[in-house]
This record gives sequence, C-alpha cells and structure tokens, in this order.
Amino acid sequence: MRVPEKERGAALLTVLLLVAVIAVLAAHSIDRLAGATKLAANSRDLSQAKSYLIAAESIGMQSAEQLVAVSPGRITNLGDWNGSEQSFPVPSGLIRATLRDGGNCFNINSLVKQTQEIFSPRPEGIEQFIRLMGLLDVPSRSAFDIAAATTDWLDSDMIASPGGAEDDHYLQLEKPYRTANTLMMDVSEIRAVKGVTAEIYRQLAPWICALPTSDLSPININTLRPEQAILLAMLSAGNIDIVRARQFLAQRPELGYASLNDFWAQPYPSSLGASPVVQSQMKLTTRWFRLDASVELQSARVEERVLIDVARRPAKLVYRQRGDRL
Repeated sequence: MRVPEKERGAALLTVLLLVAVIAVLAAHSIDRLAGATKLAANSRDLSQAKSYLIAAESIGMQSAEQLVAVSPGRITNLGDWNGSEQSFPVPSGLIRATLRDGGNCFNINSLVKQTQEIFSPRPEGIEQFIRLMGLLDVPSRSAFDIAAATTDWLDSDMIASPGGAEDDHYLQLEKPYRTANTLMMDVSEIRAVKGVTAEIYRQLAPWICALPTSDLSPININTLRPEQAILLAMLSAGNIDIVRARQFLAQRPELGYASLNDFWAQPYPSSLGASPVVQSQMKLTTRWFRLDASVELQSARVEERVLIDVARRPAKLVYRQRGDRL
C-alpha cells in the first residue's frame, strides 16, 4: 500500500526517532557492559593483590625467623635489613616490602601496667610519653593532659586523673562515645582521646606503636638508628640531649653491644640516670618485627602493615592493617 504523500515525512521522522532510540539504548548497554567488565577486572586484580600480600607476609615472617636464628642473642642492623625496601616483580605488577624492628617505638600501651585483668597507671611509661611529646615540640601543658587522658583511656577505673578524661567527658560530646578501658589495638585509636588534635597525631604517629602488651617499650639498642635517637633521649631522667643521643648511636660498634652492661657502661647511657626499671626495657634482641608491604597491579594498589611476633615458633602474625592507603 502506498503511503500518502502528506504522511511520508511523519513516517520518516518516526523511523529516524526509532533509530535514535535504539542507538541510545545500544550505547547505554555497551557502556554498562564496559563498566561491568572494568569492575570484574578490578575485582580480579584486587583479589590477586591480596594473594600477593599474603605471600609477602610469609616472606616477612621467614626473614624475621632467620634473623633470630642466625644471631639469637644479639640482633643488629648487619645486612641492611632494618627499614630497607625490597621489590619483587610479579606478573603485571610489583610487590614492595619493608621489614623493620617493630619494638623501636613508644608503646602507647605502656602507659598502664597489668595485674591479672586490671590495668592501672604506670609512672615510667607516662613520664616517657611526656618526654617524647616534649621532644616533638608538643606544648608541655598539652603533653601532660594528653598523657593523662590516654592513661585514663587505657586504665580499668572510671576516675579521671588531673588533666585526663573518662566517660563523663566523652559522653557530653556531639557524637558521644566511651573510653576503651583496655589496651589499644592500633595507634590510630589515640585520635579519639581528649586533646589529641590532627596536628598532634601527625607529630606522634611516626614514633608510637600499639604492641599487644603493656610492657615498657622494648628498645633494641643494637638496631636503633641515629635518626631514631629521640627514642633513646626520652629515657633520660635528667637533661635531654638529642644531639648526644644521635652521636652515640652513630658511633655504635658495627656488631652492636654483646651485653647490656657494656651498653650502660658507656658515658652517654650512664648519664641518662635511668632507673633499674627503665634499664630493663633496653634489649639486645628483637621480639616484634613490623612489615610494611604494598602491591601494585594494573588496576589495583593495596597496602598493609603487619606485626610479627618471633617469640613464638613458628613466628606468628599478630596484627594486620590493610587498606588502599595507610
């Protein structure tokens, strides 16, 4: 049947409109298909990256065990393992891993001591934390209050110490919460403590850790690097001299110290005026190792930080933090 002359334009317009609609639908379908394909590829790469991280953890634990096995009584920086990044090429990507002494830091959990299931303030840990903050240029009043508030966060009682804070303070905030009354699992928890601003946390973060124990920071004098001299200076009960601490570590024997008596007999350590309790926290070996690892694939990047305990046999991974960016 012939289409009347006056209706031919409308028919053509309808056909063109149908073609346009079909083209839009086709383009949309192709776009969704491409998106689904990209998501599938990302998911695949992310899963592969996590598998590579597990492999990096195994390598890190084996390396830590070997360091202890080779020299069980004295762990030093020989071999340049402490803080040196290692790279491992993998199909379509790269693994980066850095093993370091995980005890050379201020253990935030050492602000308290544990008696059975009860946590109570530890003066030595509090004093060291205040000194550390002073060395980091945190104002003395803020340092005192933060140390008190962090101790209150950890200890088992609900009585706020001078300058500190317990539940009654945090429950009055716009978004209320309670204190933990137990050890911290990660140093980022300190951001919830009264007085810890974003700037203060940025200053503290490189120097503090949250070991799964309330023991005083187990500083290995044989692996402590000169740039970490602040951790040695914070032990001083008298005048704090960061320059002398740095010079002392730079002049340390290549093989480290064979005994703690040798270490404390040196002029600088003997000048610290450390109490027997503080002296006992110095170590010649390392129990805790920290591994920082990252995996980069075509469409994925994953980072993680793990804590390894070599006091157990075989070595055990006791903490893992994973994310796109730590």
